[in-house]
Amino acid sequence: MNKFSPYLKQKKKLLKELVARLSEAYDFASVLATDVYSKNYMVDKKISSISPSSISEAGFVVRVYKDHKYYEYSFNEIKANSIDGIIFEIAKMVSENQGIEDLKATMITEEKLTKKFKRPTKGALYSDEEILAKLEEVVKIGASYDEAVINARASIEFAEFSKMYLSKDRDLEQFYTWINPRTFVLVGKDDNVKYAYDGFGTNDTDYAFSHLKESIKEVAKLALELCSATMPTPGKYTIITDPSITGLIAHEAFGHGTEMDQFVKDRAMGAEFVGKRVASKHVTMHDGAKACVSSASYFFDDEGTLAQDTVIIRKGILEKGICDAVSASILGVKPTGNGRRESYKHKAYTRMTNTFFDKKDKTLEEMIASVEYGYYIAITNNGMEDPKNWGIQCTALYGREIVNGKFSGKIVSPVVMSGYVIDLLESISMVAKDTFDIIGSGSCGKGYKEWVRVSDGGASIKAEVKIG
Repeated sequence: MNKFSPYLKQKKKLLKELVARLSEAYDFASVLATDVYSKNYMVDKKISSISPSSISEAGFVVRVYKDHKYYEYSFNEIKANSIDGIIFEIAKMVSENQGIEDLKATMITEEKLTKKFKRPTKGALYSDEEILAKLEEVVKIGASYDEAVINARASIEFAEFSKMYLSKDRDLEQFYTWINPRTFVLVGKDDNVKYAYDGFGTNDTDYAFSHLKESIKEVAKLALELCSATMPTPGKYTIITDPSITGLIAHEAFGHGTEMDQFVKDRAMGAEFVGKRVASKHVTMHDGAKACVSSASYFFDDEGTLAQDTVIIRKGILEKGICDAVSASILGVKPTGNGRRESYKHKAYTRMTNTFFDKKDKTLEEMIASVEYGYYIAITNNGMEDPKNWGIQCTALYGREIVNGKFSGKIVSPVVMSGYVIDLLESISMVAKDTFDIIGSGSCGKGYKEWVRVSDGGASIKAEVKIG
């Protein structure tokens, strides 16, 4: 469609009536209306498929405030004759939960604002048949790259987000889109079977398809190289990161650790270090839906707070965390526009959006030349962090050995990096100016659940880490 949801427009009058009636009974009332349309297209050497993406949904969630507590009620349909029933169910829920722990949350206050936001897809719009045909072209490129290629796969996901937030003081609508293209190549060589992959994000269909063709060539080339890879010897090494690994470190090191709903529950050590040095002077770190245009770039969050660009670390000093509206009301701070839901059926938590390190003043060539022995680490695999104790573990697909400032030609895979967050961030001695990128192709969970789309990245960094 490439336009705001007609379904939500049709329901707006009823939703405003619902909010008005709830506002008579409660100190605060709001409703978030969501309609996400998403399709995933996949082609490999044998199969083509079109399927709804897991993020597709349509529904509503109401939030009310009474006696220092917030209550939420979700539903997937509203009609004129169902409003009384919804109000009854909310009243019943509030009554039955009066005995729950009082966190002393204050009432959310909002400035009056009525606004519509829009960020449609750029480039040509294609039919299902045209999209599959374009993916088939990409797969042929990958499959014919080398006789060792066993399979090649190309996929692309198109998502359209329509959201409406209504309260006594706010009437907000937003429509935005995102495209996630991905490539994968499996090879068999010298009794080794290896694979490589790539994923990126964009808002431009023409760029997506043209870059997929280049991506699958690079992925096939890397998969073949990985057939000769060895395991790295455990130890402490100097590393240079590509932007995806920089982003993984930013995300795991001081992303989760500064989600301030964890401050409320005393589950993050970051609460004790606001205003203190936590990284080298070379490190400035951002998070925010307004900080860049990527997969987590929206105009307002799922609580009606406008998107922001939050500087978490400035020149090594931890300035502030990121926060949802309810946690902000408990902590006595302003929300940062990071209240996000996996869907309308899930609670809003403080979640990262676009998390990245700023670029600085070195070239990648200068940084590699400065390494006596170490590795250039690339392509995010996965990571995890313990916000309470600041342990971190990050896994990269591969590393290229550097000896006396030059690549030796040796490749290692996989690369598992671990350590103490502060030690890692304080060891950063160089940051590039010419490799900056923010990758919006993945999702992040809160613990083991509550998945939302995120992006991360930055410029290449030079640091010291434990590998193995």
